[in-house]
Amino acid sequence: MICRAELHVTDCVCLHMCPLLHVFVCVRGQITVTQPAAVRADLGGSATISCRTSQNIYSNYLAWYQQKDGQTPKLLIYTTSTRESGTPSRFTGSGSNSDFTLTISGVQAEDDAGVYYCQQRNSFPLTQ
Repeated sequence: MICRAELHVTDCVCLHMCPLLHVFVCVRGQITVTQPAAVRADLGGSATISCRTSQNIYSNYLAWYQQKDGQTPKLLIYTTSTRESGTPSRFTGSGSNSDFTLTISGVQAEDDAGVYYCQQRNSFPLTQ
């Protein structure tokens, strides 16, 4: 199962995420990851993408990725809140237990057309 958040810039930024019904196709016992239907933010404003896991996970096992069209996924945040080298400071991760958040402060045009994934690394299979 892949939950994703797509960023598209027009007059504002729209973040579209996976429908909740995808949760029901997951294998029993597997940790599922759920993101809300949509989040919006103006250019220069803030965007908050939530990520909820079906079980509590250790904070050091939650990561956020960004994938742009035609590119491989890029690690932004690991251990819930640690920025990967090269990740701009406008990207902030937070959360614990089963509720996690990626916040983009001062959304920029270069964030456009990105797909944002949260991934739990607490147990196999890894799920996004």
